[in-house]
Amino acid sequence: MNSKKTFSIGELAREFDLTTRSIRFYEDQQLLFPTRRGQTRVYSSQDRVRLKLILRGKRLGFSLAETRELFSLWDETLTGSEKQLHLLLEIIHQKRAELEQQLKDIEIIQQELNNAEVRCQETLNELKQKQSTDKAS
Repeated sequence: MNSKKTFSIGELAREFDLTTRSIRFYEDQQLLFPTRRGQTRVYSSQDRVRLKLILRGKRLGFSLAETRELFSLWDETLTGSEKQLHLLLEIIHQKRAELEQQLKDIEIIQQELNNAEVRCQETLNELKQKQSTDKAS
């Protein structure tokens, strides 16, 4: 892990391949809490870890509200809590159920597309046969 104590917004943006605007958005959403040195934002190692977790949560389908709630529970104690772990498990189960439903929906749509493709191909074949018959007549 990076042992540097503080980071500029530009450094975090480069490290995580984000725009500085995205990082400021997470700050506006009260997920990051940089200190200020004049006009300059100074991010701590904790902010860096939180940003990493925000992005991981985003990839897993967590909303910013869910991430904020998990951070809030974590901030209540030094090491997190049983409550936080139960909430995380609940969110994981919910995301898994959503993904399973999406997979079922995708399978249905693929079958519908397959059926439509077969019908289109059959109709095209019928039209070609009719045109061949009409030309022969």
